[in-house]
Amino acid sequence: MDSAVLQQMLDEAFDHAVVHHGYTNYMRDYEVIVYATAAPDTGIQPAYLRYLFRYCVEARCETSVPAVTWKVSLDDRLVDYETGADLDGYVWGVKWHLLYPGAKLMPESEVARRWSRAVGIDFHDVLIESNAHRLTLVFSDLQVTEVPTGYTPFVTD
Repeated sequence: MDSAVLQQMLDEAFDHAVVHHGYTNYMRDYEVIVYATAAPDTGIQPAYLRYLFRYCVEARCETSVPAVTWKVSLDDRLVDYETGADLDGYVWGVKWHLLYPGAKLMPESEVARRWSRAVGIDFHDVLIESNAHRLTLVFSDLQVTEVPTGYTPFVTD
């Protein structure tokens, strides 16, 4: 996959809402579900987009929420918006994270080069940052498709 095309696909998710991320139910590919919206006057309808990072050989997720915020965000009432909205702390119950500062390709990645040599196909390393998580994914291909409202990643046929 061409790096410029890949970066453009990643740029299109900038500043939208991440509503889910994790390995697919068959555990090979990693998906990031983004709720994309535009200003109402554009006429562009909101959509749920599935960013499918195919052949994902490495996925790391770490918090980007500072420890001082975590310290005041341990109350279980914060995992539900209605019970946590008026409390101090990070309200986990909003059930989405802002994709900001966004996603970027890491072009000088030794781990991607190592996997490319070992498997015989191109691999890429991407850093995806939201206001709550930092994801690092090493993968070979990216597919972006629209999914229906209410899409549940772990439902099988």
